[in-house]
Amino acid sequence: MGAAVPLGCAAAALGPAAALVLLTVAAEPLLLVVLVAGAFFWLLALLAASLLWSVWVRLSGREDAALLPLAAAAVLLQELCRFACFKALKKADEGLAILSEDGRSPISLRRMAYVSGLSFGIISGVFSISNILADSAGPGTVGIHGDSQYYFITSAFLTMALVLLHTFWGIIFFDACERRRAGGVGLVVGSHLLTSGLTFLNPWYEASLGPIFILTLCTGLWAFSTAGGSFRNVLKCLSCKQEPEGQAMLCSARQVPLEG
Repeated sequence: MGAAVPLGCAAAALGPAAALVLLTVAAEPLLLVVLVAGAFFWLLALLAASLLWSVWVRLSGREDAALLPLAAAAVLLQELCRFACFKALKKADEGLAILSEDGRSPISLRRMAYVSGLSFGIISGVFSISNILADSAGPGTVGIHGDSQYYFITSAFLTMALVLLHTFWGIIFFDACERRRAGGVGLVVGSHLLTSGLTFLNPWYEASLGPIFILTLCTGLWAFSTAGGSFRNVLKCLSCKQEPEGQAMLCSARQVPLEG
C-alpha cells in the first residue's frame, strides 16, 4: 500500500492536535510542562488498566472475557487520573501565584485545563493509532476477505474525534471540579463511557462514527461555552476588524486624567 495510506491516516488522526500544539502551546514553556504532565497522568491510567487486564486474564483464563466491563474500568481510571491531574495543576497554580510579583499565576486554570485535555487526547490517540498505522504500511489488501475497505480511514477519523473529545472533556471537567459541580463531572464520565461503548459497534461504522462525531460537536460547543466563548467573539475573530484610530485615541485621552 506504500506510504500514502499511513501518512494520510496519521495526518487525519493527529493533524488537528499537532496544529493546536504548534499554534497555542509550543511558544510557552509553562504550557509545554503542563502538556507533558497531562500525558504522564494518562500513562498512569494506561498502566493501571493494563495491570487490571493482566490480572483478569490470569483469573479467567481467557483474553476476550468481559471486554466491555474492562473498557468501562479503563475509562473510569482515565477520569480518576484526570482528577489527579486537576489536583496537581491546582497546587502548581497556587505555587506559581505565590512566586509571582503581582500575586497572580502566569497561567490561568482554564488554559491548564485545555492543555491537559489536549495532552490526554494526543497520548491516547498515539497509542490508539500506532498499530493501525503500522499495519496500513502493508503488505496486505484491506477487505480481501469481505471486511470493510474503510477500516484505516475510519480508524483515523475516530482517533481524531477522540483527541478532540479529550480536549473538550478536560475543559469541562476542570471547570466542574473548580466550581464543585458534580453534574458536570458526571456528564463527562458518562459521555466518555458512551463513546467507549459505541466503539464496540465497529465494524458497523455508520452506527459508531456518526454518533461519536455528533457527540464531539455537542461537547465542543459545551466546552466553548464553559471557557467563556460567545458567538459574538467568533464573529469578531473571523472579521479581523480593528478599532478606528479616532476611537482608540479617544479612549487613551480619557484615561490620561485618571492616571494623573
